[in-house]
Amino acid sequence: MVQLNTLRDNPGATHSLMRVGRGYGSGKGKTCGRGYKGQKSRTGVRLNGFEGGQMPLYRRLPKRGFTNIHRQEFAVINLDQLQAAIEAGTLKANAINVQTLKEVGLVRSAAKLVKVLSSGELTKAITIEVDAASQKAQDKISAAGGKIQLNQSLAEKKAKIAEKHSHQPKKKKSVKDEE
Repeated sequence: MVQLNTLRDNPGATHSLMRVGRGYGSGKGKTCGRGYKGQKSRTGVRLNGFEGGQMPLYRRLPKRGFTNIHRQEFAVINLDQLQAAIEAGTLKANAINVQTLKEVGLVRSAAKLVKVLSSGELTKAITIEVDAASQKAQDKISAAGGKIQLNQSLAEKKAKIAEKHSHQPKKKKSVKDEE
């Protein structure tokens, strides 16, 4: 019977590393299999991606895309997940917020922002407080008789970023404007 404490590699599947620098008789003494002099005989060699002077592949290929440094990472939850959790009794329909969603396990505990999407149907009226929600999800929650409250901090943050990037540099006064 195989048990976790009896698991072993097949014979010959592993072997111990060669201990270099242990004298001439070991077969890996003196230069330790690195040959004489040169870059690769030294420690700390960085040859990854080096193609003998040919332009390396990572420099031959074109750069693609764009990385938005202001991107917001959301943990996503759908209406059908909320409905299932309410029916199972793990969530109370009148007090749902980010903290309760994390406690129940619908959202990862490491998630900073939570967004509600409209996939699925909602039959119960719920009161929910999250960072963001799609317009369709807001409409479905309202149609079911519920309320949704969006955290203001995220909206304020977006407004600040938009304001920062919409700033136009001031034009210098020309000689004509002064006359």
